[in-house]
Amino acid sequence: MKNMLTKIKRAFAQIIWLAAIMLLACACSGNLDIVQDYGYRIETLPLPEKLKQGETVDLEFSIVREGYYTGAKYKFRYFQSKGQGILGYKGEAIPVNRFRDIEADDFVLTYQSQSGNEQQQLDFVFEDSSGRRVEYSISFDGEAADREEKEESKQQKISYDDFRGLYSVQHRLLAVHRM
Repeated sequence: MKNMLTKIKRAFAQIIWLAAIMLLACACSGNLDIVQDYGYRIETLPLPEKLKQGETVDLEFSIVREGYYTGAKYKFRYFQSKGQGILGYKGEAIPVNRFRDIEADDFVLTYQSQSGNEQQQLDFVFEDSSGRRVEYSISFDGEAADREEKEESKQQKISYDDFRGLYSVQHRLLAVHRM
């Protein structure tokens, strides 16, 4: 009887083992899902707030990927929506609104300001090989904004009470003048 019970247990264990293998084989398909389209974002190292005419600054970019697919390629183009300047890569000027391939996830562009009196803004459009786009803008204030701040700080500011006092003196002087 023990022999018979042992044989039944073995047969039952083999049936369960065979069922598990069949379930595993059915769950796997021959088609592997390879993700080739990961999201990403663009970051830069901190940049100065103001640029003077002729001043050059390095724009250090990083592509931060949400996943890594070795076949992913990136490119960018830019527009200068405010001000004037020259964007370059390795000493070569980059034309406006022309896509340029990106060789590595970390890269450096240079920007030389050609306008000292106005705000400057560069609008970038990055695109990966699957067509996913990310927009990124960089802006700098010019010398004119700096001058306006200095002029504002030179102007005297008076309190409300001082203003009321000056107003009442002016009002009395006008009243005396009318007599």
